Amino acid sequence: MIKKSIINLSIFSLLALSVQAQESKLKVSQTTNSDKSVRLNFEKTDPGTQTLVLNFREINNSSGSLTQSFTVSGYSGSFLTLNPTNKNQGIGLSYSYRYIRGKFNPKYDNAFVYLLPYENDVQVKVSESSFLGATYFGSTTPEDWKVYRFYTKDEENVTAARKGVVVEIVDTFESDNAGVAYTSKTNHLIIEHSDGTLATYRGLKKGSFVVKLGQTVFPGTVLAKNSKYGSNDRYNISFMVSYLKSKDLEANSSQNNKTSKSYYGFITPQFFTSEKPNVILEADAFYTVAQSKDIVQKEFTKKELKNIK
Repeated sequence: MIKKSIINLSIFSLLALSVQAQESKLKVSQTTNSDKSVRLNFEKTDPGTQTLVLNFREINNSSGSLTQSFTVSGYSGSFLTLNPTNKNQGIGLSYSYRYIRGKFNPKYDNAFVYLLPYENDVQVKVSESSFLGATYFGSTTPEDWKVYRFYTKDEENVTAARKGVVVEIVDTFESDNAGVAYTSKTNHLIIEHSDGTLATYRGLKKGSFVVKLGQTVFPGTVLAKNSKYGSNDRYNISFMVSYLKSKDLEANSSQNNKTSKSYYGFITPQFFTSEKPNVILEADAFYTVAQSKDIVQKEFTKKELKNIK
């Protein structure tokens, strides 16, 4: 008999440095083949990459490490086949698994240049968001922590800063949170890039989303509208680029909000602006959105370039 259990670790646990159980977005099943081998399969609710950590409590008539990790993408597939040691007997096993969004330790280009996440010629004021774990729970801010907030004078369309696939959309909460210092009830969108990094756009207006889960978006593609989100009565979004740096998904099981650690690393991106072609943004400075054909088309496939022409 095969027994299993699951734990889902959300990317947003990194904001408060806590792990919360959620409705399962990834499920593992198994198939016994005619040769008595067992194939382990997955099904997911989104096409994004997840790191799946499998822990065997017991395994009989087969060999392999008791703890194994896998990178799974797409909505479904197989990730492991167990072969019987004694081909005349079946395999008995008991296991649990955990999973977390992202590809573990991806190779990314730290000098990659992004577009500002608004339409051309819009002027934005930049601020940097503090680490909520330090602000509210007394934990230590990660050394590489970087989350920008982009303010605009009027309500504006939020656009993709880089090509990628939409892997998560939350369009549930009322958008006007002006005057609230912190709330987890904000609409957001996550785009996974080809190098495994994840861009999170948070503070989007309810009902304004114009992209769908699984859609490939390009630099400048309209995603949704910004909202009056946060302690200032101004239209804005927060923007973060992160990557999965730890797959030790049991590390925080005995920790609290103060002592737990983030599973994610954070990137300080460079941006193309009207003022400079590639710049690391400064807090409280103003920048004007600009676009470059080279940057917009940098990650296009040959087919995508042909379609443009």
